[in-house]
Amino acid sequence: VQLVESGGGLVQPGGSLRLACAASGFTFSDKYMKWFRQAPGKGLEWVSTISTIYGHGWDTFYTASVKGRFTISRDNAKNTVYLQMNALRSEDTALYYCATEDGDRGQGTQVTVSS
Repeated sequence: VQLVESGGGLVQPGGSLRLACAASGFTFSDKYMKWFRQAPGKGLEWVSTISTIYGHGWDTFYTASVKGRFTISRDNAKNTVYLQMNALRSEDTALYYCATEDGDRGQGTQVTVSS
């Protein structure tokens, strides 16, 4: 299993970033995918989950602090999961990881929200 995150960076409060996680080594379409984050000096925090696709869509879940600001999505043709982050706040500063439902995790991409 390999998961490679990208798209992090430095952004001002209120700005946006789109994270991507390219997956390989497993059947991507069969797995729920998740995003986690870890802020400096804090533990790992679950951010969002996306289900496998069924019918014409999927289910998505968010931690309360990002609901309405972040959107998770997936492209099974590209084996990629995304996290669109809008209205970013300083408290969103963290190392962001994608993970499979089985617990495999990438190396992370740093998001820093600062003026």
